[in-house]
Amino acid sequence: MSKLKDKEFSTKGALLPFLRRIFGYSFRYKKWMAGFITFVLLVSLVEAVTPLVWLNLLDHAIVPLVEQYRPLHTAGTAPEPDLGPLTKYILILLGLGFVLSASVFMFINYAGKIQEYVMFDIRQDLFRRLQELSFSFYDKSAAGWLMSRISSDTVKVTELLSWAFVECIWGFGMIVFCLSAMFIYNWKLASIVSVTIPVLMIVSFKIRQLILLYSRKSRKFNSEITASFNEHITGVEVNKSTVQESRASGEFRSLSENMRAASFKSEFYSALYQPLVIFGGSVAAAFVLYYGGRMAVQMPPEITVGMLAAFFAYATLIYEPILDISRFYSHAQGSLSAGERIFSLLDTRPAIRDSEGATDFEHIEGEIEFENVSFSYEKGKTVFEGLDLKIKAGTSVALVGETGGGKSSIINLICRFYEPTGGTVKIDGVDYKTRTLKSLRSRIGVVLQTPHLFSGTVRENIRYGRSEADDAEVVHSLKLIGADEFIERLDEEAGEGGENLSLGEKQLISFARAVLADPRIFIMDEATSSVDTITEARIQSGIHEIMKNRTSVVIAHRLSTIKSCDRILVIRKGKIIEDGNHHELMHKKGHYYSLYTRQLREQREKEALEIESLVTN
Repeated sequence: MSKLKDKEFSTKGALLPFLRRIFGYSFRYKKWMAGFITFVLLVSLVEAVTPLVWLNLLDHAIVPLVEQYRPLHTAGTAPEPDLGPLTKYILILLGLGFVLSASVFMFINYAGKIQEYVMFDIRQDLFRRLQELSFSFYDKSAAGWLMSRISSDTVKVTELLSWAFVECIWGFGMIVFCLSAMFIYNWKLASIVSVTIPVLMIVSFKIRQLILLYSRKSRKFNSEITASFNEHITGVEVNKSTVQESRASGEFRSLSENMRAASFKSEFYSALYQPLVIFGGSVAAAFVLYYGGRMAVQMPPEITVGMLAAFFAYATLIYEPILDISRFYSHAQGSLSAGERIFSLLDTRPAIRDSEGATDFEHIEGEIEFENVSFSYEKGKTVFEGLDLKIKAGTSVALVGETGGGKSSIINLICRFYEPTGGTVKIDGVDYKTRTLKSLRSRIGVVLQTPHLFSGTVRENIRYGRSEADDAEVVHSLKLIGADEFIERLDEEAGEGGENLSLGEKQLISFARAVLADPRIFIMDEATSSVDTITEARIQSGIHEIMKNRTSVVIAHRLSTIKSCDRILVIRKGKIIEDGNHHELMHKKGHYYSLYTRQLREQREKEALEIESLVTN
C-alpha cells in the first residue's frame, strides 16, 4: 500500500469493541469517572423532577387558590392573595437550580480532567509504539499519516469520552427518570410517550450505519490529504524546479473533492437525526395533549390540570435525551474510524524485536559475519541470496558499486534495522537474533548521508546518544573530527531539524555524536557525499582516527575517500564481485579500476574548468 493511501476499515460490529477499549483508558481514573457519572445523573434527575414540581405547584397552589378566590371575585370582592404556597415552590425550584448548577460545574471539571489525562496516555502509548516499530513500518507509512494519528485523531476519540459521553449518560438518565415518573402517575399517558422511543431508536440504528460508512471514508481521505500536504510542502523545491505546481495542486484538489463528498454525506445523514427525533417528540406531545386533555375535562376528571401539564412537559422533554443519545452515536461513529486507526497503530507489532530469552551483548569486539544470508524488502524482490561475508574485528571495509546493488541493505542488516529472510548474521560468532537489540545498537555508531539534528543546542545534539557525557568528552569528539569551531558554539541553538546550520555543519555534528558514543562498530553510509570537498577534507583526517581499533563499514560516493580502507568490496546485483584493498583492485583493472579512474578523470576535468574560469575572470 502506498504511503499516502490510508488503511480503510470496514469491519462490522466494531463499535462495541472500540468503546470497550477506549473507555478502558478512562476507567484508569475510576474516582473521576464515578464522580463524572454521578453528577451527570444528578443533573438528569433534577431536570426530570422539575415537571413534578410544576405538577404540584398547579394542583396544590395555583388551582386551589383560583377555586378559593373565584366566589369572592364573582361577588365583587377583591381577595388578598396568599403567596405562602407559591413561596414554598419557588424555594424548591431555587434549591433545584443550585443543585443543578453545582452538578454541572462538577461534571465539567471531571470531564475536562478525564479528556486531558486520557489524551496524554494515548499519545504516550502512540509515541512509544512509534519508537518501537521497525524501519519496514516507516517504509510504508507517510509522516503526515502518523502525525494525524497522534494529533487530530486523539482529540476526536477523547472528546467522545468526555463531552459526548455527557450526552449519553444524561440522555439515558433522563429517559429512565422521566418514564419512571410518568408510569408512577399515569400508565396510559406514559405508554403513549414511551411507544415513540423504540421507533426512533430503530431509525437511528439504520442511519448510523450510513454515517459510519461515510465517516470512515472521510477520515481516510483526511489522512491522505495530510500526508500529501506534508509531502508536497517538503518537496516544494522539486515541484518548482520541475514545474509541477499545477500537477501537485490537481492531485490535492482530487483528494479534497473526495473528502468533501464523503464528509457531506456523513453530515447529511447525521443531520437526519435531529428532525426525526423532534418530529417524534412532537407526535408524542400531540397525542398526550389530545388524550390527556380529554381525560382532564371529562366528568369526573381522570387527571388533574397539573398532571396534564407535567405529561406535556415530559412529552416535549423526552425527545431531547433521544436526540443526545443519537448525537452520541453520531459522535461515536465519527470517532470510530479515528479510533480504529489509533488502535491499529498501537496493535502493530515491531517486525524486528527481541526474541524470547534474548540476552545482552556484554562486550563486542566487532567481528561481523554473513553466513549464507538472503534478504528482500518485499516478497519476490530479492536483494541478495546466499551472501557470505566475514569482516574481522578492528578492520575497515568499504562497500562500493552501483545504486541498488545492496550496499545499504548490508548496513541495514548489520544494524539489525532489518533481519535476513534466510541465513544468519553473526556478531563475534554469535547469531545476533539471540541478543537484545539495545545491547547491539548501543555499540554501533552510524553516520548517514543526510544528517538529522533535533531542536536544542549543539551540545545537546552531540550528547544525544550519551546524555551523561561531560563537556571534556564533547570537546574531544569535536577535535577528533576536526570540528574545533564548534567548541565555542556548544550553546548555539541548532533549530528544528538543524535549520540554523549548514548541511556541512550538521554533518560534522552528526560525526561528533557518533564518535562520542565510542562504538565498537562504526558505519558511514555515504556520510561525506552531501558536503563540499573542503568540509570533506576536514572530516577525512578525523575519520582515520575514528576507524582506529574499530570495525568500520563505509559506503562512499567519492572513491578517493576509501583508499586507506583495509578491504574494498565491489557489490553488484547483490553479489560481491571484487574483494581486496585499493592497490590490489587497481592492479586487477576490473570494475573498481573503471569506477576509480572515471571519477579521477571527472574530478580533474572539473578542476581544469574551475582554473580556466578563474583565469578568464
